[in-house]
Amino acid sequence: MRMNADFQGIFRVHQRPTWASAEGEPKMKPLSFFIALLAIISMACSLGASQPTAAVEPSETVAPPILSEGEGQSEAGTSSAQFDSSKLGSVEKDITYCAMDGVELKMDLYYPSENNGRFPVVMYVHGGGWHKGDKDRGAGALEVPALQQAGFLVVTVNYRLAPEYLFPAMIEDVKCAMRSLRAHADEYNLDPDRIGVWGGSAGGHLVALLGTTDESAGFDVGEYLEYSSRAQAVVDMFGPADLTVAMVESSDTVKTAFGDFDLALASPVTYASSDDPPFLILHGEKDALVPIEQSEILLAALQNVGVPAELTRVKNASHGFKPDGGEISPSRQELSQMIIAFFEEWLR
Repeated sequence: MRMNADFQGIFRVHQRPTWASAEGEPKMKPLSFFIALLAIISMACSLGASQPTAAVEPSETVAPPILSEGEGQSEAGTSSAQFDSSKLGSVEKDITYCAMDGVELKMDLYYPSENNGRFPVVMYVHGGGWHKGDKDRGAGALEVPALQQAGFLVVTVNYRLAPEYLFPAMIEDVKCAMRSLRAHADEYNLDPDRIGVWGGSAGGHLVALLGTTDESAGFDVGEYLEYSSRAQAVVDMFGPADLTVAMVESSDTVKTAFGDFDLALASPVTYASSDDPPFLILHGEKDALVPIEQSEILLAALQNVGVPAELTRVKNASHGFKPDGGEISPSRQELSQMIIAFFEEWLR
């Protein structure tokens, strides 16, 4: 989200929520305790007779509860009454999440096996150069079973592809997916305030845009516009972050997918601001398709505005973490563990 410099640093919405604790509260004084005890005894004695509810006098003012942002929308520890518990541990395929230009956009839902309240959510956006790919394939698809087993509701989405549909169709679709999830929070038993995203390559670019843009960027179109498309945590795997860099800008793949669209306005780094969610960035040091400098640019842009962000440079890894000159380090299994740990930290 682009924010006026005068306001940067004032807001800190990427901080993890803190919850009230009974520790540190002053103990009840003896006199207060005695008065409270008498009140309890008096109430107990009055229970034998039915008492009408006291009416509020016209002169009294009853103030509504003051809710912080997100409160009243969901209770993470309380399951939705609308949720069908028979879905636990199952997979629902090809659910229509939105329709754009007459195209029904599909997603798959991987439900965790246990219901301990509202599910935290992680949404996977596939890669494929913005012109190919599918929701059940790609580098990030390897994490789906482990994240489901870890207790997340895992969502994988398809989106419109080039050359039939040019950018910004892709980001419009994945933003609509985020809004659709929140609109159906009760049906899916999900917590709308705990949604993370991850993706690789073109999918990494799209989830980075999800992390850095809000409705002011103009990408929120279509259905469920009363809901937010913002993410609470982002894992970007070797995605392009600044499409204006000469090597990227001249790419035939970029030209095919973006046409005449202003590449600066399609670049996640353009929108980096202090209210962006935490980022975990993973990139192979030997990636020739999307050079690691792209992730270094994104890291610098995020850190410069105070966003929690880290970059893991994967040794001996080309695009897609394919080995090049030896075993990759961290290993693919270790990278998966890092992704799960990151989401556990920011979405629990």
